[in-house]
Amino acid sequence: MRLSRYFLPVLKENPSEAQIVSHRLMLRAGMIKQAAAGIYSWLPLGFKVLRKLENIIHEEQARAGHIAIQMPIIQSADLWRESGRYDDYGQEMLRMKDRHDRDMLFTPTAEELVTDIFRGHVNSYKDLPLTLYQIQWKFRDEIRPRFGVMRGREFYMKDGYNFDLTKEDALHAYNRHLVSYLRTYERMGLQAIPMRADSGPIGGDDTHEFLVLADTGESEVFYDSAVTDLTFGDREIDYDNREQCQAILEEFTSKYARTDETHDEALFNKVPEDRRRVARGIEVGQIFYFGTKYSEPLGATVQGPDGKPVPVHMGSHGIGVSRLIGAIIEASHDDKGIIWPEGVTPFHCGIVNLKQGDEEADAACEKIYKALTALGLEPLYDDRNERAGGKFATMDLIGLPWRITVGPRGLKNGVVELTSRRTGESEELSPEEAVTKIAEIYENIA
Repeated sequence: MRLSRYFLPVLKENPSEAQIVSHRLMLRAGMIKQAAAGIYSWLPLGFKVLRKLENIIHEEQARAGHIAIQMPIIQSADLWRESGRYDDYGQEMLRMKDRHDRDMLFTPTAEELVTDIFRGHVNSYKDLPLTLYQIQWKFRDEIRPRFGVMRGREFYMKDGYNFDLTKEDALHAYNRHLVSYLRTYERMGLQAIPMRADSGPIGGDDTHEFLVLADTGESEVFYDSAVTDLTFGDREIDYDNREQCQAILEEFTSKYARTDETHDEALFNKVPEDRRRVARGIEVGQIFYFGTKYSEPLGATVQGPDGKPVPVHMGSHGIGVSRLIGAIIEASHDDKGIIWPEGVTPFHCGIVNLKQGDEEADAACEKIYKALTALGLEPLYDDRNERAGGKFATMDLIGLPWRITVGPRGLKNGVVELTSRRTGESEELSPEEAVTKIAEIYENIA
């Protein structure tokens, strides 16, 4: 993409309505524009990152054996009355009537709807286990939306639902999700710590939230600092291996890590004093096991091995895709702007032409641009007739991990400058070497 042809409405000044870093930088970098309180249009740069996160989630869900579907945004209230949640959910649910005076609602979550799909098509225990998921827009009418996409009313979410014959089977699905989420977050450049949490209106006794540590987090968290030393890495996982998935769950949840809702001071005091930490965290996902809470009232049963109907055991598993972008920025920025991890960057590198219109500089930039594109990479070429300082400021603001700077002075010596956005370190390389190095960096990114 050439910046002269791209839609990137960056702002020079900090928006007065933005209270936290991610909201401020997303507005300044031209990623989003507010349409109403807690509701945003996603502009090209923000939309590209949203799609990058979505693709990672799809790949890791497929790896774990989960199947993608798409459910509607608008649901009938009848299903929610059947489960008993329609009147219990509260004012966060946006209720409406259609032209036939039927009660409808804008989806805040989809346990009822997916259970209705299941009960209409699955009859035998032989069709289990089954996990269905979607990535879809949701709406919860927050009383006080704030912090940009971190606490909006409309949000993009991955929500998955498992159906299993027994509690033991469903708990394996729970473990499988925990493992897949650990992989997902690490691919995004995040350390998301699973913490014992409260189930809220979803229900159930077994639940973990995944939280990213950040000063602007909405939750107070208490944890053993040893949990921050854990990494998933490049492990090969057999998701059908119950012992392996259970072992990973125990590895990542045996150390103390809880939100303020489930904090136990007596247990926390058993953690060595030098490892006790109190901080703020941003929730980016949650997994639940809730047994037959929905299958019993909704009649989601299968014929068991003995021929008798058995209500299936269920769980749900969510990732806040749109709020993840805010969390990544909160965890990865400096005073100049965003610093994207390589796994989620909207463009793989930026190309800055220091002297647009100079024949040699223009030709060198074109050659680098075409070479990177031929390798399947997406560069963003700043070919505008702007001052170098303005071009550098834009690149720093939008946070591309790597920048290739091309100018007449360097080209006389046969070199361009390759700069890391994260470290600020630069090195001089030939144009061909710079292209090769960028390709090598991304070759190892899953």
